[in-house]
Amino acid sequence: MGNLFRRPEAGALLGLVAVLVFFTIFGGINFLQVNGGLSSWLNVASGLGIIAIPVGLLMIAGELDISVGAMVPAGAMLTAVIGGHYGLPIWLGIAATLAFGVLVGLVNGLMVVRTAVPSLIVTLGSLFAIQGMLLGLTVLVTKSTSVALKTEGLAKPMFGDFITLGGIFPEGQLQVTVVWWVLFTVCYVYIVHYSPYGNWIFALGGDKVSARNAGIPTSRVTITLFVLSAVSAAFVGMCQAILFNTAQVGGGQSFIFNSIIAVVVGGVLLTGGFGSVIGIFFGTITFAIVNQGIYYTNFDRNWSSLIIGVLLLIAVLMNNTFRQLALTYKPKKAKGAL
Repeated sequence: MGNLFRRPEAGALLGLVAVLVFFTIFGGINFLQVNGGLSSWLNVASGLGIIAIPVGLLMIAGELDISVGAMVPAGAMLTAVIGGHYGLPIWLGIAATLAFGVLVGLVNGLMVVRTAVPSLIVTLGSLFAIQGMLLGLTVLVTKSTSVALKTEGLAKPMFGDFITLGGIFPEGQLQVTVVWWVLFTVCYVYIVHYSPYGNWIFALGGDKVSARNAGIPTSRVTITLFVLSAVSAAFVGMCQAILFNTAQVGGGQSFIFNSIIAVVVGGVLLTGGFGSVIGIFFGTITFAIVNQGIYYTNFDRNWSSLIIGVLLLIAVLMNNTFRQLALTYKPKKAKGAL
Protein backbone atom coordinates (compact mmCIF):
# COMPACT_ATOMS: atom_id res chain seq x y z
CA MET A 1 0.00 0.00 0.00
CA GLY A 2 2.88 2.34 0.78
CA ASN A 3 4.33 1.86 -2.69
CA LEU A 4 0.94 2.69 -4.24
CA PHE A 5 0.80 6.09 -2.58
CA ARG A 6 4.27 6.93 -3.88
CA ARG A 7 3.20 6.56 -7.50
CA PRO A 8 2.58 9.75 -9.56
CA GLU A 9 -1.05 8.83 -10.22
CA ALA A 10 -1.89 8.20 -6.55
CA GLY A 11 -3.08 11.75 -5.89
CA ALA A 12 -5.04 11.83 -9.14
CA LEU A 13 -6.82 8.59 -8.26
CA LEU A 14 -7.77 9.85 -4.80
CA GLY A 15 -9.00 13.11 -6.31
CA LEU A 16 -11.08 11.24 -8.89
CA VAL A 17 -12.72 9.09 -6.22
CA ALA A 18 -13.39 12.17 -4.08
CA VAL A 19 -15.16 14.14 -6.82
CA LEU A 20 -17.12 11.07 -7.91
CA VAL A 21 -18.41 10.59 -4.38
CA PHE A 22 -19.07 14.32 -3.97
CA PHE A 23 -21.12 14.75 -7.14
CA THR A 24 -22.90 11.43 -6.69
CA ILE A 25 -24.08 12.62 -3.28
CA PHE A 26 -25.06 16.14 -4.33
CA GLY A 27 -25.97 15.41 -7.96
CA GLY A 28 -27.81 12.12 -7.53
CA ILE A 29 -27.25 8.72 -9.08
CA ASN A 30 -28.33 10.14 -12.45
CA PHE A 31 -24.88 11.68 -12.66
CA LEU A 32 -23.35 8.20 -13.16
CA GLN A 33 -26.05 6.60 -15.31
CA VAL A 34 -25.40 5.91 -19.00
CA ASN A 35 -28.63 7.68 -19.91
CA GLY A 36 -27.74 10.55 -17.58
CA GLY A 37 -24.53 12.43 -16.94
CA LEU A 38 -21.97 9.73 -17.77
CA SER A 39 -21.80 10.49 -21.48
CA SER A 40 -21.67 14.26 -20.90
CA TRP A 41 -18.47 14.23 -18.87
CA LEU A 42 -16.92 11.44 -20.95
CA ASN A 43 -17.41 13.58 -24.08
CA VAL A 44 -15.72 16.54 -22.39
CA ALA A 45 -12.90 14.33 -21.13
CA SER A 46 -12.25 12.72 -24.53
CA GLY A 47 -11.39 15.86 -26.49
CA LEU A 48 -9.48 17.34 -23.58
CA GLY A 49 -7.70 14.07 -22.85
CA ILE A 50 -6.40 13.63 -26.40
CA ILE A 51 -4.66 17.00 -26.02
CA ALA A 52 -3.75 16.75 -22.34
CA ILE A 53 -1.55 13.66 -22.59
CA PRO A 54 1.00 15.07 -25.08
CA VAL A 55 0.89 18.41 -23.26
CA GLY A 56 1.58 16.50 -20.05
CA LEU A 57 4.50 14.65 -21.62
CA LEU A 58 5.97 17.98 -22.66
CA MET A 59 5.60 19.22 -19.08
CA ILE A 60 7.30 16.06 -17.78
CA ALA A 61 10.13 16.85 -20.20
CA GLY A 62 10.35 20.37 -18.80
CA GLU A 63 8.58 22.16 -21.69
CA LEU A 64 5.16 23.72 -22.29
CA ASP A 65 2.93 24.14 -25.35
CA ILE A 66 0.11 26.69 -25.23
CA SER A 67 -0.31 26.90 -29.00
CA VAL A 68 -2.87 24.07 -28.73
CA GLY A 69 -5.45 26.80 -28.12
CA ALA A 70 -5.03 27.91 -31.73
CA MET A 71 -4.47 24.49 -33.24
CA VAL A 72 -7.96 23.24 -32.32
CA PRO A 73 -9.86 25.88 -34.35
CA ALA A 74 -7.16 25.74 -37.05
CA GLY A 75 -7.68 21.99 -37.42
CA ALA A 76 -11.43 22.42 -37.58
CA MET A 77 -11.32 25.29 -40.07
CA LEU A 78 -8.76 23.66 -42.36
CA THR A 79 -10.88 20.53 -42.59
CA ALA A 80 -14.04 22.56 -43.22
CA VAL A 81 -12.53 24.86 -45.84
CA ILE A 82 -11.08 22.00 -47.89
CA GLY A 83 -13.99 19.59 -47.50
CA GLY A 84 -16.82 22.13 -47.23
CA HIS A 85 -15.97 25.42 -48.92
CA TYR A 86 -14.04 23.88 -51.83
CA GLY A 87 -15.98 20.60 -51.87
CA LEU A 88 -12.85 18.46 -52.10
CA PRO A 89 -12.69 14.94 -50.63
CA ILE A 90 -12.88 15.04 -46.85
CA TRP A 91 -9.85 12.77 -46.60
CA LEU A 92 -7.78 15.47 -48.30
CA GLY A 93 -8.91 17.89 -45.61
CA ILE A 94 -8.03 15.38 -42.89
CA ALA A 95 -4.57 14.79 -44.37
CA ALA A 96 -3.94 18.54 -44.72
CA THR A 97 -5.04 19.13 -41.14
CA LEU A 98 -2.70 16.51 -39.70
CA ALA A 99 0.15 17.71 -41.95
CA PHE A 100 -0.37 21.26 -40.69
CA GLY A 101 -0.14 19.94 -37.14
CA VAL A 102 3.18 18.26 -37.97
CA LEU A 103 4.46 21.50 -39.50
CA VAL A 104 3.52 23.63 -36.48
CA GLY A 105 4.99 21.07 -34.10
CA LEU A 106 8.25 20.99 -36.07
CA VAL A 107 8.50 24.79 -36.04
CA ASN A 108 7.82 24.96 -32.30
CA GLY A 109 10.25 22.17 -31.52
CA LEU A 110 13.05 23.48 -33.72
CA MET A 111 12.76 26.98 -32.29
CA VAL A 112 12.92 25.64 -28.74
CA VAL A 113 15.95 23.37 -29.25
CA ARG A 114 17.92 25.78 -31.47
CA THR A 115 17.38 28.96 -29.48
CA ALA A 116 17.54 29.91 -25.83
CA VAL A 117 13.94 31.12 -25.89
CA PRO A 118 11.70 29.29 -23.36
CA SER A 119 9.00 27.08 -24.85
CA LEU A 120 6.31 29.19 -23.16
CA ILE A 121 7.37 32.24 -25.19
CA VAL A 122 7.83 30.26 -28.41
CA THR A 123 4.39 28.67 -28.26
CA LEU A 124 2.81 31.95 -27.13
CA GLY A 125 4.12 33.47 -30.36
CA SER A 126 2.79 30.48 -32.31
CA LEU A 127 -0.58 30.88 -30.61
CA PHE A 128 -1.04 34.47 -31.79
CA ALA A 129 0.52 33.84 -35.20
CA ILE A 130 -1.81 30.92 -35.95
CA GLN A 131 -4.83 32.83 -34.67
CA GLY A 132 -4.05 35.82 -36.86
CA MET A 133 -3.32 33.70 -39.92
CA LEU A 134 -6.48 31.65 -39.34
CA LEU A 135 -8.72 34.70 -39.10
CA GLY A 136 -7.14 36.55 -42.01
CA LEU A 137 -7.04 33.65 -44.45
CA THR A 138 -10.51 32.37 -43.56
CA VAL A 139 -12.15 35.75 -44.15
CA LEU A 140 -10.10 36.24 -47.32
CA VAL A 141 -11.05 32.86 -48.76
CA THR A 142 -14.60 32.31 -47.49
CA LYS A 143 -15.71 35.89 -46.67
CA SER A 144 -16.93 34.53 -43.34
CA THR A 145 -15.67 33.32 -39.96
CA SER A 146 -17.84 30.21 -40.10
CA VAL A 147 -17.72 27.40 -42.66
CA ALA A 148 -20.23 24.57 -43.07
CA LEU A 149 -19.09 21.02 -43.70
CA LYS A 150 -21.00 17.99 -44.88
CA THR A 151 -19.16 14.73 -44.29
CA GLU A 152 -20.02 11.54 -46.13
CA GLY A 153 -18.52 8.09 -46.23
CA LEU A 154 -16.29 6.44 -43.65
CA ALA A 155 -14.88 9.67 -42.19
CA LYS A 156 -18.11 10.51 -40.34
CA PRO A 157 -18.39 7.32 -38.24
CA MET A 158 -14.63 7.25 -37.69
CA PHE A 159 -14.07 10.78 -36.44
CA GLY A 160 -17.30 12.69 -35.90
CA ASP A 161 -20.26 10.55 -34.99
CA PHE A 162 -22.08 9.17 -31.96
CA ILE A 163 -21.75 5.54 -30.89
CA THR A 164 -23.74 3.26 -28.61
CA LEU A 165 -20.96 0.79 -27.68
CA GLY A 166 -23.11 -2.21 -28.43
CA GLY A 167 -26.29 -0.61 -27.14
CA ILE A 168 -24.84 0.44 -23.77
CA PHE A 169 -25.32 4.15 -24.45
CA PRO A 170 -28.45 5.72 -25.98
CA GLU A 171 -28.09 6.99 -29.53
CA GLY A 172 -26.81 10.52 -29.94
CA GLN A 173 -25.04 10.77 -26.58
CA LEU A 174 -21.54 9.28 -26.63
CA GLN A 175 -19.04 10.71 -29.12
CA VAL A 176 -16.64 8.45 -31.01
CA THR A 177 -13.73 10.59 -29.76
CA VAL A 178 -14.07 8.70 -26.47
CA VAL A 179 -12.82 5.58 -28.26
CA TRP A 180 -9.91 7.51 -29.80
CA TRP A 181 -9.03 8.92 -26.38
CA VAL A 182 -8.84 5.45 -24.83
CA LEU A 183 -6.81 4.07 -27.75
CA PHE A 184 -4.34 6.95 -27.61
CA THR A 185 -4.03 6.54 -23.84
CA VAL A 186 -3.16 2.85 -24.20
CA CYS A 187 -0.51 3.68 -26.82
CA TYR A 188 0.99 6.41 -24.65
CA VAL A 189 1.05 4.14 -21.59
CA TYR A 190 3.09 1.59 -23.52
CA ILE A 191 5.49 4.15 -25.02
CA VAL A 192 6.07 6.12 -21.81
CA HIS A 193 6.08 3.36 -19.21
CA TYR A 194 7.10 0.20 -21.07
CA SER A 195 9.63 1.36 -23.64
CA PRO A 196 13.01 3.13 -23.47
CA TYR A 197 11.51 6.30 -24.93
CA GLY A 198 9.65 6.97 -21.70
CA ASN A 199 12.89 7.05 -19.73
CA TRP A 200 14.23 9.61 -22.19
CA ILE A 201 11.25 11.90 -21.52
CA PHE A 202 11.70 11.72 -17.76
CA ALA A 203 15.44 12.26 -18.14
CA LEU A 204 14.81 15.48 -20.06
CA GLY A 205 12.64 16.79 -17.26
CA GLY A 206 15.22 15.84 -14.66
CA ASP A 207 18.38 17.31 -16.20
CA LYS A 208 18.74 18.01 -19.92
CA VAL A 209 22.50 18.37 -19.79
CA SER A 210 22.96 15.04 -18.03
CA ALA A 211 20.49 13.41 -20.43
CA ARG A 212 22.42 14.71 -23.42
CA ASN A 213 25.72 13.56 -21.93
CA ALA A 214 24.18 10.11 -21.41
CA GLY A 215 23.58 9.83 -25.14
CA ILE A 216 19.86 10.61 -25.18
CA PRO A 217 18.81 12.45 -28.37
CA THR A 218 17.30 15.33 -26.41
CA SER A 219 16.61 17.55 -29.42
CA ARG A 220 14.83 14.79 -31.34
CA VAL A 221 12.72 13.80 -28.34
CA THR A 222 11.72 17.42 -27.68
CA ILE A 223 10.73 18.05 -31.30
CA THR A 224 8.74 14.80 -31.40
CA LEU A 225 6.80 15.81 -28.30
CA PHE A 226 5.92 19.19 -29.81
CA VAL A 227 4.75 17.47 -32.99
CA LEU A 228 2.53 15.10 -30.98
CA SER A 229 1.03 18.05 -29.11
CA ALA A 230 0.22 20.07 -32.24
CA VAL A 231 -1.11 17.07 -34.20
CA SER A 232 -3.32 16.01 -31.27
CA ALA A 233 -4.88 19.48 -31.03
CA ALA A 234 -5.44 19.59 -34.80
CA PHE A 235 -6.99 16.11 -34.60
CA VAL A 236 -9.49 17.25 -31.96
CA GLY A 237 -10.43 20.28 -34.04
CA MET A 238 -10.91 18.08 -37.11
CA CYS A 239 -13.17 15.71 -35.15
CA GLN A 240 -15.26 18.62 -33.87
CA ALA A 241 -15.75 20.00 -37.38
CA ILE A 242 -16.88 16.60 -38.67
CA LEU A 243 -19.13 16.02 -35.65
CA PHE A 244 -20.93 19.39 -35.75
CA ASN A 245 -20.70 19.88 -39.55
CA THR A 246 -19.29 23.35 -39.08
CA ALA A 247 -16.14 25.18 -38.00
CA GLN A 248 -15.61 28.55 -36.33
CA VAL A 249 -12.52 30.74 -36.34
CA GLY A 250 -12.94 31.41 -32.63
CA GLY A 251 -12.82 28.91 -29.80
CA GLY A 252 -10.12 26.62 -28.55
CA GLN A 253 -8.72 29.01 -25.94
CA SER A 254 -10.18 26.98 -23.10
CA PHE A 255 -8.04 23.99 -24.09
CA ILE A 256 -4.90 25.87 -23.03
CA PHE A 257 -5.74 26.18 -19.35
CA ASN A 258 -8.03 23.16 -19.15
CA SER A 259 -5.31 20.83 -20.45
CA ILE A 260 -2.76 22.24 -17.99
CA ILE A 261 -5.26 21.88 -15.13
CA ALA A 262 -6.00 18.27 -16.12
CA VAL A 263 -2.27 17.51 -16.31
CA VAL A 264 -1.47 19.08 -12.94
CA VAL A 265 -4.45 17.39 -11.29
CA GLY A 266 -3.12 14.19 -12.87
CA GLY A 267 0.09 14.40 -10.87
CA VAL A 268 2.52 16.09 -13.27
CA LEU A 269 4.76 18.69 -11.70
CA LEU A 270 5.21 22.05 -13.38
CA THR A 271 8.94 21.69 -12.74
CA GLY A 272 9.06 18.52 -14.86
CA GLY A 273 10.52 15.06 -14.33
CA PHE A 274 7.54 13.56 -12.50
CA GLY A 275 4.17 12.25 -13.67
CA SER A 276 2.42 9.43 -15.51
CA VAL A 277 0.02 8.88 -18.40
CA ILE A 278 -2.50 7.10 -16.16
CA GLY A 279 -2.37 10.05 -13.79
CA ILE A 280 -3.14 12.46 -16.64
CA PHE A 281 -5.99 10.15 -17.68
CA PHE A 282 -7.43 10.31 -14.15
CA GLY A 283 -6.86 14.06 -13.98
CA THR A 284 -8.74 14.60 -17.22
CA ILE A 285 -11.72 12.62 -15.97
CA THR A 286 -11.63 14.53 -12.69
CA PHE A 287 -11.67 17.87 -14.46
CA ALA A 288 -14.52 16.77 -16.74
CA ILE A 289 -16.57 15.57 -13.78
CA VAL A 290 -16.11 18.87 -11.95
CA ASN A 291 -16.85 20.79 -15.15
CA GLN A 292 -20.11 18.94 -15.84
CA GLY A 293 -21.07 17.73 -12.37
CA ILE A 294 -22.19 21.09 -11.09
CA TYR A 295 -25.05 21.09 -13.61
CA TYR A 296 -26.50 18.03 -11.85
CA THR A 297 -26.51 19.70 -8.45
CA ASN A 298 -28.49 22.52 -6.92
CA PHE A 299 -25.38 24.68 -6.62
CA ASP A 300 -25.15 28.08 -8.28
CA ARG A 301 -23.40 27.61 -11.63
CA ASN A 302 -21.36 30.73 -10.96
CA TRP A 303 -19.34 28.77 -8.40
CA SER A 304 -17.96 26.30 -10.96
CA SER A 305 -14.76 28.27 -11.59
CA LEU A 306 -14.14 28.52 -7.86
CA ILE A 307 -14.45 24.74 -7.50
CA ILE A 308 -12.01 24.16 -10.37
CA GLY A 309 -9.55 26.66 -8.88
CA VAL A 310 -9.69 25.07 -5.44
CA LEU A 311 -9.29 21.65 -7.03
CA LEU A 312 -6.14 22.80 -8.80
CA LEU A 313 -4.60 24.20 -5.62
CA ILE A 314 -5.36 21.03 -3.67
CA ALA A 315 -3.96 18.91 -6.50
CA VAL A 316 -0.68 20.85 -6.53
CA LEU A 317 -0.27 20.37 -2.78
CA MET A 318 -1.16 16.67 -2.97
CA ASN A 319 1.15 16.02 -5.92
CA ASN A 320 4.05 17.69 -4.13
CA THR A 321 3.39 15.49 -1.09
CA PHE A 322 3.33 12.29 -3.13
CA ARG A 323 6.49 13.33 -4.95
CA GLN A 324 8.29 13.85 -1.64
CA LEU A 325 7.16 10.39 -0.57
CA ALA A 326 8.53 8.90 -3.77
CA LEU A 327 11.87 10.71 -3.42
CA THR A 328 12.35 9.74 0.23
CA TYR A 329 11.30 6.12 -0.22
CA LYS A 330 14.02 3.60 0.56
CA PRO A 331 13.15 -0.05 -0.06
CA LYS A 332 13.85 -2.39 2.83
CA LYS A 333 16.75 -4.73 2.44
CA ALA A 334 16.00 -8.41 2.45
CA LYS A 335 17.19 -10.37 5.44
CA GLY A 336 20.73 -11.55 5.01
CA ALA A 337 21.49 -8.90 2.38
CA LEU A 338 24.77 -7.05 2.68
